[in-house]
Parts: sequence; structure tokens; C-alpha cells
Amino acid sequence: MTDPEDFIRRSTCLAAPELIPEIRLHLATEITPIWQATETFLAETGIAPPYWAFAWPGSIALARHCLDHPELVHGKRVIDFAAGSGLAGIAAWMAGAAAVTAIEIDPMAGAAMALNARANGADIAVEIGDATGSVRDADVMMCGDICYEAPMTRHIWPWLRACAARGEVWIADPGRAYVPREGLAAFARYEIATTAELESRTMRETILYRIT
Repeated sequence: MTDPEDFIRRSTCLAAPELIPEIRLHLATEITPIWQATETFLAETGIAPPYWAFAWPGSIALARHCLDHPELVHGKRVIDFAAGSGLAGIAAWMAGAAAVTAIEIDPMAGAAMALNARANGADIAVEIGDATGSVRDADVMMCGDICYEAPMTRHIWPWLRACAARGEVWIADPGRAYVPREGLAAFARYEIATTAELESRTMRETILYRIT
């Protein structure tokens, strides 16, 4: 069986995401080869598609905001929920967060986050599993691009609202169809270049909201 970290190293290269020159991640440089390689690995291990191999607009916007406004997370307990590559959590750590936990349901993403954290000297706890069973006591919870499917949104939204009663919950939305439009307060906007292969367009306006 292929070692997950070895697979990630062979299938990606260390590169800085769009708008985030301060951080390097293990990223796919072409979509088709990583998807094909993952399909082969999927047959062996049952892993999910390689969403962790790309820096998505939501995580880029969250990371840029943390780095440009470190006072928002400095000294605070931060959760990067549905963290993917771990980009937002790494940025929060670089901005001075007291503790960062990156949560993912995909074990392969967990391996990628661990590699990315080490590549940036970041001390981040990686947690794998469905976190929605209990409300979390975080000062700031960051959620990048989580409302791209209706079932997922229905599953996590009541939990996120419960978490927002204990601390700030930030939602990064690059224009997904299933983001609830009530109980959100916008606080930042970013124009993020992307690729037509990933996003069917070359630019995504991404809005950061707080759950109110």
C-alpha cells in the first residue's frame, strides 16, 4: 500500500498559492494527472478526491485576511474547519494564534495538512473526523468554501450556528449556491484568480462573512 505522505510528495510540488507568497503548500500543478493518480490510489485505499491538492478561493481569502489583520487571531484559539490543504490554519498560526486545530473528514487531507504545516514550520493540530457531534469552544472558527452541496450545508449549518454562540465563525463564500443568506454579516471581499478547469472561470469574488 502506498504511503499517503509519499504519494502527496510525488504528486505535487511545493508552491505559493495565489495571493499568499508567505506560505508554501504541496499543490497539484495540473488537474488531470493528480485526479488520475488519485483514482489509482483510491482503488487501493478508498480515499476521497484530492481537494487537498488545490488552494481554493475560500481558504485563500481567509489566509490573506489573517495575515493582513493578525490582531483578529493573535493569541486566540482558532479552528480551520474543512481545512483541505490547511492554508487558513497555517496563516492563523503565522499571524500569532495561540492554538490552531485543522479539522478534516478526509484522512488524505490530514496527511497533506501535516506536510504543509511542517513545510512552513507551523505547529498545528490535525483532527480527522466529523466534528459536528459536539459544539467547539474556539475563539475563531474559519470555514472556507463549505456550502457547495445542499446535503453538506444542511448537515453542518445548525452546528456552525451553535458554535457561533461561543465564538466567532467566519464563512468564506466564492459564490456557492447553497450558502444561507440570513444571519450573515459580510466583513471582507477578495478577487481571487483561479482556473477555468477548477472553477469554470478565471476569477472568483470571495466574500468573508461572520455568522451573527
